Amino acid sequence: MTALGGLLAFGVGTAISTHPANAAKTTIVNVALKPTNEADLTNYVYDTVDPTSAQFHQYLTPEEFADKFGQSDSAVQLFKDYLKRYHVQTQAYPGNLSLKLTATTTNMQKAFKAKAVKKDGKTTTAYQLPGQLSTKVVAVIGLYPKQSAANNKTKKTTKKATTHKHSATLSADLSTTDKPDTRLVGNAFSKKYGAAKFANAYHLNTLYNQRLQGQGQRIGIINTSDVRDSDLVTYWHQAGVNDDLNRVQHIYPVDSKAQAQKAMNVAIQASQMEATLDAQSASSVAPQAGIDLYSGDVSGTRTSLPSSHYATFMTAISGNRDQQLTSSMAPGFEVAAAWDDPSATVRQYSHAFNLILEQAAAQGITVFQASGDRGPYAQSSAKENHLMSTSPYQVLVGGTTLPYQKIIANKVVTVTKERAWGDTYSSPAADTKYSSFSGGGGGFSALNPTPRYQQGISGVNTFRAINYLTFKNGKYQLTKHPRVIFGTGHSRNLPDVAGNADRQTGYASYVSGQRYSINAKTHKAVKVTAKLWGVDGGTSFTTPQMAAANAVINSGRRTSVGFWNPQIYRFAQESDSPFNVLDDADNNDNLYYTGQPGKLYNQATGLGTINFEKLNSKFSDEG
Repeated sequence: MTALGGLLAFGVGTAISTHPANAAKTTIVNVALKPTNEADLTNYVYDTVDPTSAQFHQYLTPEEFADKFGQSDSAVQLFKDYLKRYHVQTQAYPGNLSLKLTATTTNMQKAFKAKAVKKDGKTTTAYQLPGQLSTKVVAVIGLYPKQSAANNKTKKTTKKATTHKHSATLSADLSTTDKPDTRLVGNAFSKKYGAAKFANAYHLNTLYNQRLQGQGQRIGIINTSDVRDSDLVTYWHQAGVNDDLNRVQHIYPVDSKAQAQKAMNVAIQASQMEATLDAQSASSVAPQAGIDLYSGDVSGTRTSLPSSHYATFMTAISGNRDQQLTSSMAPGFEVAAAWDDPSATVRQYSHAFNLILEQAAAQGITVFQASGDRGPYAQSSAKENHLMSTSPYQVLVGGTTLPYQKIIANKVVTVTKERAWGDTYSSPAADTKYSSFSGGGGGFSALNPTPRYQQGISGVNTFRAINYLTFKNGKYQLTKHPRVIFGTGHSRNLPDVAGNADRQTGYASYVSGQRYSINAKTHKAVKVTAKLWGVDGGTSFTTPQMAAANAVINSGRRTSVGFWNPQIYRFAQESDSPFNVLDDADNNDNLYYTGQPGKLYNQATGLGTINFEKLNSKFSDEG
């Protein structure tokens, strides 16, 4: 969500903790376990969406997954017996692919013999487990070492200062967001700012006309904050959407409900805004679907953001309630220097995360992930870098701009047809703040190799780009004489698909709560009650919309469509493709990558935008 760029990783949120890291007595650690045969697991995942395979749509329950690919109950019991000696509570997630551990910080450190190790200016955790246990582990996530009293005091001071700064930035961003015309109600509001706009652009109306609206389906939304039910009802009333709150369930994988709501009541933060717009976007596109809100709040429990993210996803996947999951959050960047989990490296975490997403695919769950809102630069840098969510087992959603004409900064801006979202034309000449230049995430993963479904697709691992931006002295500015660049890549290409995400052609959302305001006389920050409507953009909007469209498709099926990616790359090569390929070389970029004329795949928009009427037909043709 671009307007919150100072708090969100380009529409993909990063949580802001409201407590000192060492204040909580309880800590949560996740242990990612090895499958019994990883190669067989991967093959099974692909077979579930291969119509020529005997395993086509033979999805597993979590219990069946455990029997086929997870660790044995006896192996899990070995962990429980060992950890019980140290008063560590061990919960095996259904599927036996990971463990959630809860204990006091001291007991957890004793169980793992955790020690602080300093390397390259960073403190990480070295740990030990008995050999019969360690051979079954992919990663230990969220294990903090024992800190000295001096380190604790320093960390506490820094955390408080950071939290206050981010809260003030958020209120300023929200205050300047464009406002929707709330005189419009129902379908008129929806056509201009909501679900009807998405449905009209991407041919979802045909499915609505078949009375498919997500009935019988549930959409799981992964976030780090809770959502106010009253905010959902306010939005639904404005947009003329089903306002039955019984379809919404709140699930708290890390902290308690009371703690998550307490954190939300402190002040409106980016994580609350993100969770709210995700829920409003998904619930309006699939108005008859159930909504499961997974709040990975960590304000009352000591654990890392990657650990919370992993636990929240694992709760949703192993619970097997939702046949589509969506997230606009990410636990960090694909940059080792910026990674903040103390006990798992970024590569270990990526491996562990891929495995639980394979469990999701084996269960027939489709997972959608926002690709980011800063083009190929998740973290401000001269070098391409992405969010730590480039897994090949997620549908990575990029951004586009719908046609529009506006006067911006005293000049007329005209976009004549849908293009990749990469806004250097309506922005200032220099990057004066974090979100000045915006575009859909796309490029090449630093962690994941090219998946088998992308291999051999025209445009994959080749690219055309233009260096519109130059990074210097910590910020971007427009390049005076940009040049065209051709090259190759050798990893997972992203995104997979794209949809409208530009703020200039964006969507409305509503959030309420406390926010900071600067007193004009005293110049001090004070809290005020806020009820805020805004119009904004970002892949944060189009990703839950895609998940909701999947729920609409699934509502007309006997079995879920499952793991999208091998199927959609196959469909893209067939006649009557369900994709509108955005391959123009000019006026079609995500701040760097452009279209590649004549290619099926482009790093700015993936396979392109979706015609959901045709996509539904393709899925139906295969069974």
